[in-house]
Amino acid sequence: MRAALKGLGVTGVLGFTLFPVYLMIVTALNGEANAGSRTLWPDEWTLRNFAYVVGDGGFGRYLANSLVVALCTVLAGALLALLAAVAVSRFRFRFRTSVLVMVLVIQMVPVEALVIPLFIQARNLAMLDTLAGLVVVYLAFSLPFAIWTLRGFVAAVPVELEEAAYLDGASWGRMFRSVLLPLVAPGLVATSVFSFIVAWNEFIFALTFMADEQNYTVAVGLRRFFGQHATDWGAVMAASTLITIPVMVFFVIAQKRLTDGLVAGAVKG
Repeated sequence: MRAALKGLGVTGVLGFTLFPVYLMIVTALNGEANAGSRTLWPDEWTLRNFAYVVGDGGFGRYLANSLVVALCTVLAGALLALLAAVAVSRFRFRFRTSVLVMVLVIQMVPVEALVIPLFIQARNLAMLDTLAGLVVVYLAFSLPFAIWTLRGFVAAVPVELEEAAYLDGASWGRMFRSVLLPLVAPGLVATSVFSFIVAWNEFIFALTFMADEQNYTVAVGLRRFFGQHATDWGAVMAASTLITIPVMVFFVIAQKRLTDGLVAGAVKG
């Protein structure tokens, strides 16, 4: 009886969680005759909404922009965060604790409070309306979390392993690639997933920094399908489905490493 109740509860939670996703996909695949109806099973199934969104709606360009921004943020963030984590974990220098505290304080500042200062800074550096400007901003927000997370992984690697590699004649670069990097890889994947989601879903800075429609990301480009007097819900849901797919693909690819990274990070501290 207890097992049946648990199964019923899990089914209810899954149904409640997945129903919006199901409704999104069904609305996206709705035929034109039923596009405005609230049916749970359309009479006509079509990919017309997806074709319109990617073609006439220009959403393919927005997807490409978001992929460039997100991947650049992930790659640059992983490299910088790993090097910074090694520095604060392995080396002793003045103001080391102050640096760590400042990294933590950055995450506590509300995003809304930084929009105007960052806008002025990007304007002075001629980085407004550029994808590179968005990458720099997203790096600033994802690096503190990545550095703090990777710091625990690097600190958990015994120094004796590195010293043994040095005694065997390995250079610092060889030790870094063959010893340290494989051991901190789970944490690196976990922080990469966080960075990807931050860069992919962010809306405020993408809206503020971008004036040229050709440089819009998916979060900003989705507004095109909301009209002043009417909304094309078929197109909105088709675009929302396209936005969801890359995140799911990235998460599925990194799932095993992500799980290992979160568990290891909880144990190692």
